Amino acid sequence: MTDLLSYAFGSIVILLVTASLTVATLMRLHPARSYVELKLRIQTWWWLTAGLFLALSFNRGVALVMMTLVSFLAFKEFISLISTRPIDNAVLILAYLAIPVQYLWVHIAWYGMFIIFIPVYVFLLLPLRMVIAGETRGFLRAVGTLHWGLMTTVFSISHMAYLLVLPAHAGAHGEVRGEMLVFFLLVLTQINDVAQFLWGKMLGRHKVAPKVSPNKTLEGLLGGVATTTLLAWLLGSWFTPMSPLYSALAGVLISLFGFTGDVVISAVKRDIGVKDSGSLLPGHGGVLDRLDSLTYTAPLFFHYLYYLYY
Repeated sequence: MTDLLSYAFGSIVILLVTASLTVATLMRLHPARSYVELKLRIQTWWWLTAGLFLALSFNRGVALVMMTLVSFLAFKEFISLISTRPIDNAVLILAYLAIPVQYLWVHIAWYGMFIIFIPVYVFLLLPLRMVIAGETRGFLRAVGTLHWGLMTTVFSISHMAYLLVLPAHAGAHGEVRGEMLVFFLLVLTQINDVAQFLWGKMLGRHKVAPKVSPNKTLEGLLGGVATTTLLAWLLGSWFTPMSPLYSALAGVLISLFGFTGDVVISAVKRDIGVKDSGSLLPGHGGVLDRLDSLTYTAPLFFHYLYYLYY
């Protein structure tokens, strides 16, 4: 891990310590109020930060294994939410096998296969296996939901992993390595979520998507865009090879499409009739609840960066 990343993680630890002390103080000052959910959220952020630190501190293989596990858990949550046909058990096995294969292409940096394996080959393979099973009732829904689940939880998220294997690139303040790009993407995406929530709470008046996510407001969205763009402009030249202008544009992209990913997954959950995709992350819900924004920001940021510099 570079010294820059070490300092960055140190700053996150300071923020988490401050948040933990603030919650502890609020609980003492207002014992009648419940701060349980807020406390759980911060505790989970401690675990997530520790996991990210470990993933980026060891060699690339360890990080890729952890990201493979994240995609596996997210896809498993997705499958648990939708109703699958008993006859499709063999197809599900193929879908699960596609996860390590997708990350294998990342590990060996085979960009051509990485970019087409799930969108093309898995897309063609899943319906073929279903046809062999011979059941046509519910065929279109089954094949569509399975492939969409793989595209969001595996293909999209694997773009974050591919950042790790991009060649080192000269930046304004030294060599830029893959773990720095992953850190930049993750921090901006998660801060964008927090900023949109906070700005919405403080200034929110106008609903953006009331039928999909009633708590999302135009003020929260714009506040998130401004906050994330500013942060991207400040950090971009340190963690990426991008100029301040391109960094700011990356911030706009991450903030707008982080919001999009959030509401798209919210629409899926509303269609199914659940609030959270799971309960693995206390205070946050499931893995998919935490990755919803990344399903859009990871591939879009990757291709934006790849087009400009690789």
